[in-house]
Amino acid sequence: MHEHDVLVIGGGGAGLRAAIAAHEEGADVAIVTKLHPVRSHTGAAEGGINAALREGDDWELHAYDTMKGSDYLGDAPAIETLAQDSPEETIQLENWGMPFSREDDGRVSQRPFGGLSFARTTYAGAETGHHMLHTMYEQVVKRGIQVYDEWYVTDLAVTDHDDPEDRECHGVVGYDIKTGQIEGFKARNGVILATGGLGQVFDHTTNAVANTGDGAAMAYRAGVPLEDMEFVQFHPTTLPSTGVLISEGVRGEGGILYNAEGERFMFEYGYANNDGELASRDVVSRAELTEINAGRGVDDEYVYLDMRHLGEERITDRLENILHLARDFEGVDGLEEPMPVKPGQHYEMGGIETDENGQTCIDGLYAAGECACVSVHGSNRLGGNALPELIVFGARAGRHAAGTDLGEPEITTGRTDDSEPEEDLDTPVEPGAVSASDEDVAADGGERTDGSRSSSDVASDGGAAAVEPDETVRRAVERERTRVDRLMEKDEGVQHAELRAELQESMTENVNVFRNEEGLKRALEDIRRVREAYQDVYVNDPSRTFNTDLIHTIETRNLIDLAEAIALGALARDEFRGAHWRQEHQERKDDEWLKHTMLSWNDGNPELWYKPVILEGENKTYEPKERSY
Repeated sequence: MHEHDVLVIGGGGAGLRAAIAAHEEGADVAIVTKLHPVRSHTGAAEGGINAALREGDDWELHAYDTMKGSDYLGDAPAIETLAQDSPEETIQLENWGMPFSREDDGRVSQRPFGGLSFARTTYAGAETGHHMLHTMYEQVVKRGIQVYDEWYVTDLAVTDHDDPEDRECHGVVGYDIKTGQIEGFKARNGVILATGGLGQVFDHTTNAVANTGDGAAMAYRAGVPLEDMEFVQFHPTTLPSTGVLISEGVRGEGGILYNAEGERFMFEYGYANNDGELASRDVVSRAELTEINAGRGVDDEYVYLDMRHLGEERITDRLENILHLARDFEGVDGLEEPMPVKPGQHYEMGGIETDENGQTCIDGLYAAGECACVSVHGSNRLGGNALPELIVFGARAGRHAAGTDLGEPEITTGRTDDSEPEEDLDTPVEPGAVSASDEDVAADGGERTDGSRSSSDVASDGGAAAVEPDETVRRAVERERTRVDRLMEKDEGVQHAELRAELQESMTENVNVFRNEEGLKRALEDIRRVREAYQDVYVNDPSRTFNTDLIHTIETRNLIDLAEAIALGALARDEFRGAHWRQEHQERKDDEWLKHTMLSWNDGNPELWYKPVILEGENKTYEPKERSY
């Protein structure tokens, strides 16, 4: 068994920053990651880091823009923490050597981004995330922080208390991709989940193949609520053939969108009369699809993004990577012709419920980055706010897990007196775990809808609750070894790829930018069918080393749970807010829906409930207003 003070699961931006922060506080920290850190998806982030650095800008303006962008569903303490801490964290990156783009006078450059009232987005060309990863990985190496590279964490080691809020997390179970061994990792102080997004729930996404929502799914099944999962961001400029992202930086530099008729539709049709292409992402994505559905799209599939007028010198200086992406994936020379773009899944605003210090309702379990929901983004994330989220809340989670007192959080986790149950949601099928008629093998580990455990979960001591740290980790390892053995022993059934494709197609068809009740219910039916079929899944590759078939099979279980969470939240929220658009409900309902959608796994019987949004900030209360750009 490996043992450290703090375990960080994931080696992207949030994970690296959390590990550095924990190490700076004196903790013995290790990173456990299924990818080498510099291959993490943070490296695909092109745009930049929002930070109030210039005269005329301040954290309060950043906070207001973020609250407005969230459509007043962000929690003020989280938003203000982001805005206050981002300048210091950004400067720290510069001091560590991050090669920011600069003005002629040597200052770090800042460009306009969608939904911002001030040009506060710092950047490093069109490869900001790439440079951020390498800068922080250098610091990890410099400090001698141990990295368990290509270890896929498949389960959390959590105590067996009936009430999730009484449970404690003592470590994780890791699968060594190189050898096939399954081993335990014990955390003396805390586990920080920094596993990134869940884009593989959809079939057209900017996310990497590895972005399967592992951390969110593991925390959910361990008893931590998922928050606001219905809010999925669809980025307005992705390449049609692949989903590869074209940075918002193109529009920040002055790139324009037009339809097949050559109209600059953001202005021509009144989608955003003031900010045009630099309206928030949800507004631009809906505008593009509206144009396409009205017959004004190019080949009935996409619109054009044009940056030719910016000139070759400016493009190659600030957006050179975009030229390579357009040429490599679409055969388009961005200096000579416009680029085809359409909306694609990009970011999950919801995630693991945490407070502003990264803590969940399970003692010893933290989350930071895209897998977490503080909630800083509410119903819509502004461009340039994801990277500061990684470094701000990654650092806070690392410090707190290492034992540093960051003060009493203003955001509470778990159920409180203000929690409100959902009592009458009409779903076409029962969500949650599939009932197992015997104690033999369900592919997902044998969980049953009555909340009991299969025989593989019962230790030789007769099944007494595991609360002691070493025993908790040991039992988790035994369970996971049994699950993997069963998957590997089967030689017939259904393969994960077929189920994953069906799931992705349904989510893309029914839970996309435009949603309606019929489609959401159809998605839930499809997800249920996939979940039931998954009980007969098997792994075709019999090898134990570098078995990607096994990894993808385990990942697919996580995608099923998260797809269901997204669809349930989307069906319940009968209003139009931020990225969540409902055909039957074309208005924002502040009287009913200034609240977060919460979903608890409840041992296989998902339970939907709500908690109020916190709009009271340090110096002001944010009053909901009509959002226009």
